[in-house]
Amino acid sequence: MKIDQLDDRCYESFSRIQSTQFALTLLPDARLSRRLFAEISFAIRQIKNYWPKFKEDPFGSIGLAALHLLAVAKRTIARPQMAFALATSVLILTSVVLALLVLERREGPHSVEDESAFVVTTTLNFGSSSETREGQGIGAGEKGRVGFARGRGEGSRPEPARSQGGGGGGDGSKLAASRGRVPIPSIIPAPIPTAAVRLPQALPVAGIDLDPALWRKLDYSSYGDPRSKQTTPSNGPGNDGGVGTGNGTGIGEGDRSGFGPGRDGNIGGGSNKPGGGGIGGSPGNNPHDDDPSRIYKSPEVNTRPRVISKPEPQYTEQARRGQITGTVVLRVVFSSGGEVTNIQAMQKLGGGLTEKAIAAAKQIRFVPATRNGHAVSMYMQLEYNFNLY
Repeated sequence: MKIDQLDDRCYESFSRIQSTQFALTLLPDARLSRRLFAEISFAIRQIKNYWPKFKEDPFGSIGLAALHLLAVAKRTIARPQMAFALATSVLILTSVVLALLVLERREGPHSVEDESAFVVTTTLNFGSSSETREGQGIGAGEKGRVGFARGRGEGSRPEPARSQGGGGGGDGSKLAASRGRVPIPSIIPAPIPTAAVRLPQALPVAGIDLDPALWRKLDYSSYGDPRSKQTTPSNGPGNDGGVGTGNGTGIGEGDRSGFGPGRDGNIGGGSNKPGGGGIGGSPGNNPHDDDPSRIYKSPEVNTRPRVISKPEPQYTEQARRGQITGTVVLRVVFSSGGEVTNIQAMQKLGGGLTEKAIAAAKQIRFVPATRNGHAVSMYMQLEYNFNLY
């Protein structure tokens, strides 16, 4: 081919490129940063050139640009090679998905040793217990179930009836509630100071919602919980101004303005209900710290247990085959001897997962809770979450 003819054909090709508003860009052999700077500069120049038209007719300019982009998209999709590329992509993707499904079926469940096939997380909650121990009453007297005097009655009603109710409080102290006498019965409760008070007084400093038949003036110089051994004045770790570990203006581990476990005033446990049969008394349901069988609740200890090691349970092959997931909840005791005891399954799972959780709980190592400088036992709740992925 002659040189003149080649020049003519190149000119015609270049003219056709210009007519479709395309320009041939030759990238020089330069560093990427310089090429990027050149492209950005070119884009800025194009924007400056286009700005007067856009400012004159913004909506028209946007419409023309949208039509142009739509036309380019249609031409691109209409190309035969584009349709072939899309069909090929869909075919490859479908083949990959089918191959993965076939491989997963052939492999079956993962072996128990494959620890990457499951996730087990453990949650430790500081449990509590309001259980009344059998054979013991509520109070600080003698013979009966409730009260501070010396009798077997349970209240002012003429006919014998079981007394119910309770109360508690505290001021967020780190110390346990201190030992002391119970304020006089009063329908108007008030915060209870545990510092020494003078006797007698014209008006009572504090009152407690308690049946007068169950009250007795105890021989202590300050208010407090007569069941306690703590001698340093303290309202205890509870709340709302009373004495103890509960909430309210009462004394003990309950709620509101009564005494002991229970709520809403009076004494005996459960909801407030007046009792009958006369003067009452009780040796108390709160053993002292030297009782090794005592199990404390979270608010009653000075320091909580500190976990040193916590092995996770293994998934069983049966549970994996059955795709069993969920949570095992255990109620346990972190004993003063550093062992997990009294394990009860509050929420179970099949496939042997409950048994695996119990076995893992027995392997937990910890520093026991303390109260008044001594190691004590404490209720805890463990939650083992089993999840497959």
